[in-house]
Amino acid sequence: MVDLQQSFPAPEMRPPILQCCQLSKIFGAVQALNAVDLTLERGRIVGLLGPNGSGKSTLLKTISGLLTPTAGDVFINGYRPGTETKAHVAYLPERTYLADWMRVRDIVGFFADFYDNFDSNKAYDMLGRLRINPSDRLKTMSKGTKEKVQLILVMSRSADLYLLDEPIGGVDPAARDYILSTILTNYSPNATVVISTHLIGDVEKVLNDVVFLAWGRIALYAPVEEIRRKEGKSVDQMFREVFRC
Repeated sequence: MVDLQQSFPAPEMRPPILQCCQLSKIFGAVQALNAVDLTLERGRIVGLLGPNGSGKSTLLKTISGLLTPTAGDVFINGYRPGTETKAHVAYLPERTYLADWMRVRDIVGFFADFYDNFDSNKAYDMLGRLRINPSDRLKTMSKGTKEKVQLILVMSRSADLYLLDEPIGGVDPAARDYILSTILTNYSPNATVVISTHLIGDVEKVLNDVVFLAWGRIALYAPVEEIRRKEGKSVDQMFREVFRC
């Protein structure tokens, strides 16, 4: 068997930022991921779309290394998830994970100490633009404001792969455009962003590619412009047709 981790060419010919090879994940009697093959190139914003229970969060957690595959492999920059990939991946979970008693400035300091690629100045700039007081404790904030803080922390890292699970799900419509703009302007052009969301109409304008996930399998993977050109449909319309919403 070929060891993919050792078979990539020289560094100047870098491997894709992400490769999933026959990736499967089973929880008891539930097959959350079923032989997923997926390759993402650098410099793309990818929408990970699917109905509830389709395996989106499981896929992101497995790519980030929080879950171990039941079968198959994941490669990030040519490495399996582990110590070599921690600096390359910035993951935003769907649920708030920060301690309510902490002040925002303490969390920024914690991230700066923990991640070598974290930019505190960028974090404070985004906090200011969203009018979030660094002295405030999380327990005094709304759910939407907490989610903004988490997104700022993730986007303040200089990563190669950003995995964002429902980054705009809990914020008001007025803030969504700014948050999407924050995502667009705070990642390297050589990095890739994966956005899992149900709000397709809101994010479609920033996407390069879409992945439709259905019952643990990839139902569609295509550039957004190709869908519009070949199908004559928006991504939202295509999604509703595929999943009969």
